Amino acid sequence: MVDVADTSLAEAGERRIDWALRSMPVLRAIGARFGDARPLEGLKIAACLHVTAETAVLVGALKAGGAEIALAASNPLSTQNDVAAALRSYGVAVHARAGVDRETYYRHIHQALDIGPDIVLDDGCDLVNILHTERVELLDGVSGGCEETTTGIIRLRQMAAEQALRFPVVAVNDTRTKRMFDNRYGTGQSTLDGIMRATNTLLAGRTIVVAGFGFCGRGVAERAKGQGARVIVTEIDPVKALDASLQGYEVLPMAEAARAGDLFITVTGNRDVIRGEHLAVMRDGAILANAGHFDVEIDVRALETMAEDINFGVRPHTDEYVLADGRRLLLLAEGRLVNLTAAEGHPAAVMDMSFSAQALAVAWLAEERAGLAPGVYDVPAEIDAEVARLKLAAAGIDIDALTAVQADYLHSWRVGS
Repeated sequence: MVDVADTSLAEAGERRIDWALRSMPVLRAIGARFGDARPLEGLKIAACLHVTAETAVLVGALKAGGAEIALAASNPLSTQNDVAAALRSYGVAVHARAGVDRETYYRHIHQALDIGPDIVLDDGCDLVNILHTERVELLDGVSGGCEETTTGIIRLRQMAAEQALRFPVVAVNDTRTKRMFDNRYGTGQSTLDGIMRATNTLLAGRTIVVAGFGFCGRGVAERAKGQGARVIVTEIDPVKALDASLQGYEVLPMAEAARAGDLFITVTGNRDVIRGEHLAVMRDGAILANAGHFDVEIDVRALETMAEDINFGVRPHTDEYVLADGRRLLLLAEGRLVNLTAAEGHPAAVMDMSFSAQALAVAWLAEERAGLAPGVYDVPAEIDAEVARLKLAAAGIDIDALTAVQADYLHSWRVGS
């Protein structure tokens, strides 16, 4: 059983996937390699990922490796219905429709798990959470998993600390190629893309408050600064706050930044970053956007309680909340991921690296899972390096190599200055 919005959209989805393929040479090469070696032969994979064209390329590579795949969406507003239809025609059990309610979202995850997975792929840890709370009968059959996002890794490390995690999970999010490029450049570009599509606002000269200065927040701040905005950063980590300050950003607590900002972007992975007391002092016309994985960073319930009137859809993906004193606050994408709701998510060229690491990590898991204890594992360094090498080669970029003398120098303590 599958659940997609409209099977007639499959041809349009195939065109969208083909377009993404043009910018994903590394994953194309890995898919071809998998087709020859079949490292996933006979494995069942349940995945909870954003159902986009780039994800379809990953799924294609895994299928080429011999896997049977069931796919659910990791966000109800990010699903591209045409891609879902195309994947169904490719023989993938797809359970994803754009804009479903919370009940249907979780039903889709259960349907994906009905495959009885050997390996799971997650983006936010919802699928793994359901496995450990509601589908425990399947746990004995699961020998490993991969997690794609910061929010999911936070949850998984807590599960591991409490000895609740029942199988090994690879933290794909924590690779250097993922954090440095996907999180920084992908999130930076796609977040501003979503905001500009939703609002058509000019960023130059505006005051933008970026909540969180991890790799994602850093990317958003850099892109906003490049657009001519004045950027204020809020942080709870003193090292990251110092980094932001030394990069020239103003650093303030949210209580102060709330009075100064024209546009607020949350990128923290935590909840209630913007609360009622912050909303109460914001300027008329302030824009609220979230680029963190779950829709909990902006306290939407507080906003609803404070509003005298709500004008839904004043622009696509833009709702206007009118407060008692007449101020209007604009919430984008219902507080969900603005880059995947109001835009198309990260560019395919960036996802090429993230999903290549994901594919290689799945193959590594398939080979090594029997010897791994439950816990959270880093992606082997050689996989990260291979993805970077393949990306450089695809771009026609050559780099230097150590000479024998240099290699010996780096590995010897006996040679002085």
